[in-house]
Amino acid sequence: MVEIAVVYYSGYGHTEVQAQHVAKGVEQVADAKVRLVKAEDVTDSPDSLNDVDGIIFGSPTYMGSAAAPFKAFMDATSKLWFAQQWKDKVAGGFTNSHSMSGDKVNTLIQLNIFAMQHGMIWVGLGEMNQSPEGEAGKPDVVNRLGGFIGAMAQSENAAPSETPPAGDLKTAEILGARIATIAKKLK
Repeated sequence: MVEIAVVYYSGYGHTEVQAQHVAKGVEQVADAKVRLVKAEDVTDSPDSLNDVDGIIFGSPTYMGSAAAPFKAFMDATSKLWFAQQWKDKVAGGFTNSHSMSGDKVNTLIQLNIFAMQHGMIWVGLGEMNQSPEGEAGKPDVVNRLGGFIGAMAQSENAAPSETPPAGDLKTAEILGARIATIAKKLK
């Protein structure tokens, strides 16, 4: 049995929907369980994640990087970093923004470097962009935004029940399942 924590911040609910789909992907893997955690709920106690086998980090992209409440969680892990408490845990990441680009890759790089600082083992998406030729960005296809370092989603200015689109949510599920599968192999 492996346990994967999905630690996320969501300002408007869209990244929370994405996090729920990452968790759904973890749950699809036999002998894997998931712990869905709001970053702000563990900023004062990041050591509560020491017992999991992997952590998938998620934050909306605000102004080209992770949201400030998620960054507060990151900064709160410095004592864990110093003691290398998360070394060799599997890690991955996801992000969401309104713009098609929105500099989401910068947020994923920020999450990646954070995981690398902790000595974690980063797992990327591993999925090709599945848009058919000439129809890039179709909302119902996997990895429509062409991200490989992690899962990217794009949300319109609408309720989280309407956006991000189905393809972005399926992409999130694939990421969760892949990380749980790799964590099982490593354990």
